[in-house]
Parts: sequence; structure tokens; C-alpha cells
Amino acid sequence: MLSTGLPQGAVPRLERPGPLRERVYEALLELITTRALRPGQHLVESELAGHLGVSRQPVREALQRLNTEGWVDLRPAQGAFVHEPTEEEADQLLTVRTLLEAEAARLAAAHADSAGVAALKELCAEGEQAVAAEDVDRAVALNAAFHSKVMELAGNTVLAGLAAQVDRRVRWYYTPVARQRGSQSWVEHRELIAAIDARDEQRATHLMREHTEHTRRSYHERETA
Repeated sequence: MLSTGLPQGAVPRLERPGPLRERVYEALLELITTRALRPGQHLVESELAGHLGVSRQPVREALQRLNTEGWVDLRPAQGAFVHEPTEEEADQLLTVRTLLEAEAARLAAAHADSAGVAALKELCAEGEQAVAAEDVDRAVALNAAFHSKVMELAGNTVLAGLAAQVDRRVRWYYTPVARQRGSQSWVEHRELIAAIDARDEQRATHLMREHTEHTRRSYHERETA
């Protein structure tokens, strides 16, 4: 087995236009955030280049950038490894996420229109279907889409910009607990939609805070669950 150990079909295609180094970076980051490349996994330049159908140079550049951003650890005489987040790192980021998303929920309750609420309901229905089908990857993607929609409905570009900075790392932390959270996560989404639809800012804030706190606790309990 290759050191990279990529699941069949996990490697994204590099067909989008743009600089090659950027496309390789995005491909590797997606593999990391979806945990196709798992924390602690050894990343071999030549093998990654072979998977992606590129030379080693853009892979090396991407790994250096990912190291700067904290996704990859470059160890002298050993090579590159997917970063293994500490419990403290995860706790700090998920705490910040709670603050941002609770405010987004409040603003969404204040500003969302019927079309926005309908979009949330549609995403929720798709998420419930994904959970029922045990399609964890799709459930994770739809969970991210749901929270992004709430942020969009909040109508605050500064808040959205701050959330975007942590969004991918939130997905990284959410993936290993998605099955554990299962349908309960979408039950909580339904309750949140009802509060937003009722324009109940206080309840929307409370529900989002509780919802993201449940995810934070699930992450810390994942090894003993």
C-alpha cells in the first residue's frame, strides 16, 4: 500500500483553470479536511504527485504552504505529515466557532426572509436523507452548507469573513464525529430553523450556541464514545 493510503476515488481531479500550484494546494487541503489523508499520515511527495498527475514541484510548494497554515508538519530528516491537532487546538477553534455562529443565528432571525428559510429547510431535508443513507461525507458537506447559509442570511460580511477563516478547520474536526452526532444534529437544525422563521433572535442564539457546544463536546468524547 502507498504511504499516502488514499481511498479509491478520493483524489480530486485537477481540471479547474488557474495556477497549478493553487490547484494542487486546494486538492491536498480537501483531502486533509475530509480526512482522506488522516492526521499523522506520512505525505510522500512522489506518491502525491503520482496520484494528482503532476510533478513534485507544485506538491512541494503546496506542502510548504500547508505547513505555514498549520495543516502539515514538516519534520527534519523525516518528511511531511498531516498535522495532528491537540485537544486544546480543537477546543479553542470550536469555542470561537460558537461565538461566531451564535451571532450569525441571531442576525439570521432578524433578517431572513421566506426564501432564506426555505433554503435552510431544503438543506436540512437533504442532510437528513444523507444521515439515513449513512453517507457521512455528504452529511458533513451538507452540515457545512447549512451553517454557511445561516451565515449568509445573517447579512454581515465581516462576520462571514471571520467564519470563513475557520470553516475548513471546523469541517476537519466535525468529520470524525459526524456519525456520532447523526440525526440529532439535524433535529437541532430543525429547531434552529423554526426559531429563525419565528424571528426569535434570543432563541436562535441559544439554540445555535447549544448546537455548536454539542459538537465541541462530541469531539472531545469521540475516543470514549
